[in-house]
Amino acid sequence: MALIIGGLLLAYADRYLVPADLTGWTIPNVSTQVVNLAVPVAGFVVASRRPENRIGWVFLVASLGLGVGGFLQQYALHALVAAPGSWPAGRAAAWLSNWVWVVPVFMLAFLLLLFPTGQVRSRRWRPVAWFVGGALTLAILSLMIAASRIWADPFTTSSPLTGPGAWLFWTTGLVLTAALLLSVVALVVRFAKSSGEERLQLKWCATAALVLVVLFVTSIWVNSAAVNVLQSLAFLWLWTAIAVAVLKYRLYDIDKIISRTLAYAIVTGLLIGMYVGLVLLATQVFRFHTPVAVAASTLAAAALFNPLRRRVQRAVDRRFNRARYDADQTVTAFAARLKDAVELDSVRDDLAGVVQRALEPAHVSIWVSRRN
Repeated sequence: MALIIGGLLLAYADRYLVPADLTGWTIPNVSTQVVNLAVPVAGFVVASRRPENRIGWVFLVASLGLGVGGFLQQYALHALVAAPGSWPAGRAAAWLSNWVWVVPVFMLAFLLLLFPTGQVRSRRWRPVAWFVGGALTLAILSLMIAASRIWADPFTTSSPLTGPGAWLFWTTGLVLTAALLLSVVALVVRFAKSSGEERLQLKWCATAALVLVVLFVTSIWVNSAAVNVLQSLAFLWLWTAIAVAVLKYRLYDIDKIISRTLAYAIVTGLLIGMYVGLVLLATQVFRFHTPVAVAASTLAAAALFNPLRRRVQRAVDRRFNRARYDADQTVTAFAARLKDAVELDSVRDDLAGVVQRALEPAHVSIWVSRRN
């Protein structure tokens, strides 16, 4: 954390002293570094609470790579560009920063491979873990060679490798891609064959990963600072979700989160579509003035929000949050029966049965005051 914060402070101090294409004081880079602070925090919490689970230690190794890479990049920019010769070992810092970034990437592969238990799913997946470790070694060696080739100009953007060096570089890229894909496959297979608490843990990770993928695809087509910031926040959600899943904190709330997210996304899409349709209908067909059409459409959308949300939420709960839907149906039926009940013993037995079916507790006891 100190290294990440130190890199941000150096980027701020040198923001006017380095070229625009090299400065680290930009909205995307600052948001990325701030979100990177969550990696050592998550690692410390998980490793201190679940030291037997390798996930926490993977987080800590990744955070060390992020901190060293980010700080040394800004250190080298200060020593070589902002104030040449002012600080020692500038080229060595640039050389190290040009390859250490690959460590967090491979830690992501190990994270997907070992999540959520900290172990591979079975012995058949051990060769994949060895493959990822071998790919990390090859990637470090390849990037070390590449960084040595550009020692004199460490901030160049052109490819420094030709001949055998180029072959090694492209081979490393293919191996890195294969390692990440195998890790994703391992996570998908684990999810498909999981049940109980492990399935809920994987749901946390899958939900956060889906949000990240959507924003990543969006960033390909919409290159803006807002999308980059949202993508950084999606990484923050992913790290948080993984920590929550490993610690099993509020583990059973994931179905509620999924159903609420889907419900509000569907309602938002329907209301936007209805709003645009009403505006076009009023302005293009009935020829109302634009301010009147916009105001009327806004009022209609606001009036329909709560009824539409309740209907959509019930429909989504029936599919994605069945436990809550069944519990709500059980409690509603009990409330209807309670209106006509007059005998205390029957009400007590009915209440105990409703609680047992809706919540499935280990034990149910009812205390009744018999005061007159």
